[in-house]
This record gives sequence, structure tokens and C-alpha cells, in this order.
Amino acid sequence: MREEWQPVETARLRLRAPTLGDATAIYARYSSDPLVTKYLGWPRHTAVDDAYAFVAFSDEQWRVWPVGPLLIEDLRTGALLGGTGLSFESAEIAETGYVLARDAWGRGYATEALRAVVALQAFLPIRSLYAVCHPSNPASMRVLEKCGFVLEAHLPRHAIFPNLSVFEPQDCLRFNRTI
Repeated sequence: MREEWQPVETARLRLRAPTLGDATAIYARYSSDPLVTKYLGWPRHTAVDDAYAFVAFSDEQWRVWPVGPLLIEDLRTGALLGGTGLSFESAEIAETGYVLARDAWGRGYATEALRAVVALQAFLPIRSLYAVCHPSNPASMRVLEKCGFVLEAHLPRHAIFPNLSVFEPQDCLRFNRTI
């Protein structure tokens, strides 16, 4: 389905599917940075091969679903800023999230990218779009709220955040956006 999909452009960003040629930049820009990956649900990449594995995972998601992981690029320069996208549980329920390279923080890129992902709901059969967030990540909570997500639940000891603690489940907040 990726072949039929056209990148999404906003005022400053382009969101597009990752390719094998992006793996080195993904690794260098954000996936290997301990601070950037601190609150993510996937382990920090310790080798560029981890980024290649992500691209392979992405390819599989794009084969199965109408949209999958997306890279966030600066529309003007083409520089890789981070990633976002959709992860489907079913045709009607999907999870979203975002990650930005450290030098892209505080510029409104996360909000702009997430708003573009939310807009995709109009073209997909998604009835419920959600995101989970660690309670110690207020910047991410603000982005979700700006994009129309509502705090649905505080889930005690719900998820492993591998970059915080490999063995200890952490509390998380579930934000939902229902159509």
C-alpha cells in the first residue's frame, strides 16, 4: 500500500514512509540518543543495524496496513527531524506517537506532525486513535492535548519503558481521540 501513498506536507514538514536509505540518518539523528529515547516504548538503538531492523519492521507494517511509520522531514531543507505514524490494532483502532531529534525540540514540530497524522483519520476507517505517555513527560502531554487528545486513563504499572527500566513496569497515561 505504500506505493499508492503520497507524503503528507504541512506548512514546514513532510511526513513520508521510511526507506532503507534512511537507516543511517535515523540512527544518527534520534534513535541512538539516550535523552531522545528516554520515554519511548522501544529500546534505544545501539547500532545502525537496529535502525535497519526498524525500517524492515516499517516495511511490514506498510504491507499490512494503509499507513505505518512515518519520518518527519523539514520541508525546506529535507533534513530528518524525527518520526511519527500509525500503529494499527485493528482497522478501526490505531496508536500514534512521535519522536524528534533533540535539536528539533521546542519548535512546534511535534504538534504540527501529530496534527497531520490526526488529519489522516478522515481518509481511514479509524474510529479511535490513542497514544500512551509516561507521566514524567509533560511536554508530550501538552502536544497530545493541543492535538485534541483527552486523558482517558492513568494505567498503573502498565508498560515497560525499556530506556528507563528494563524489568520494571511503569505507570502510563492513555490519551484518546475518538471520532
